[in-house]
Amino acid sequence: MLKWLVALALLATAQVAPAQAQGQGGAPIVIAHRGASGERPEHTLASYERAIDQGADYIEPDLVPTKDGVLVARHENEISGTTDVADHPEFADRRRAKTVDGELVNGWFVEDFTLAELQTLHARERLPGLRPANARFDGLYSIPTFAQIVKLVRAKEAETGRKIGLYPELKHPQFLLQDAGIDTVDLLLLALKKEGIEPADPIFIQCFEVEPLRRLAQRSDYRLVQLASADGGPADMPGTTYAEMLTPAGLADIAKYADGIGAEIRVLLTDGGSPTPVVAAAHAAGLRVHAWTLRPENAFLPPALQQPRGEAAPGNMAALQKLLIAAGVDGIFTDVPGQAIAARAAK
Repeated sequence: MLKWLVALALLATAQVAPAQAQGQGGAPIVIAHRGASGERPEHTLASYERAIDQGADYIEPDLVPTKDGVLVARHENEISGTTDVADHPEFADRRRAKTVDGELVNGWFVEDFTLAELQTLHARERLPGLRPANARFDGLYSIPTFAQIVKLVRAKEAETGRKIGLYPELKHPQFLLQDAGIDTVDLLLLALKKEGIEPADPIFIQCFEVEPLRRLAQRSDYRLVQLASADGGPADMPGTTYAEMLTPAGLADIAKYADGIGAEIRVLLTDGGSPTPVVAAAHAAGLRVHAWTLRPENAFLPPALQQPRGEAAPGNMAALQKLLIAAGVDGIFTDVPGQAIAARAAK
């Protein structure tokens, strides 16, 4: 904790580098993580619209396919924690166990439902213990399709007069191809073509796996982002770790097929709050760096940035954002884009 306090004290008196040195021609972009998921149930049109209204540069839908090949927004293909599917007796026989990326998961899976069936369900807050205010909206919103999200974005662009970026993530593409025979790379490229979304538009496509990004790089010119966490490795490359991928040699390899990395904050900042070598090495390889995920609750913040009143209480998220900006990141995923926009403006 002392290391974090020292780092914050130094930042309080230091001059932050100009925005041009931090991002691609400006301040770090603010990416609404699953929409304004700190204020509305994640991956609902209400969450995305709130994020847009707060000024988010990009909104992030995680995409999984229905049985009939329609991309919809859910954080995982297993939906018992984010919908009321367990309350629907007509779907009781759909409950099953699957091994997803090496982990045994029990529940209901999007790929076992048609779109018509799925849209009889309603969204629920995934973290009601930490975000009880969000649970007030349980049952109000349906699961949106990617097409509906694009329609919302275009309506808000017409309303506000500004461009709003899309930052879709393909979830478990290898598993879905092998288990359900659904190719989400194909589905996404077809959806983008149908919606008239071009590589020149504000869009990044992200994935924790490698081969889907390589296929996208071969078949399109969209900006691609390799996701990486502090632990583990890509599900489609057994024996490879994200730690290895984030070395200078690994980043040079990523640069052959991607335009950036989306890295967990723990690999970008040390326990003391100072930058690790990853940001500089990624920039040297020509890659953007987008950090995930900035969240306001104590439960997600380093001990030195936590405030009294328990895990669900807000901590000093703005200080962590300031550390990320000082580290030179080009973008920040956040559950509360309004707060991140305000902190960015007050840098």
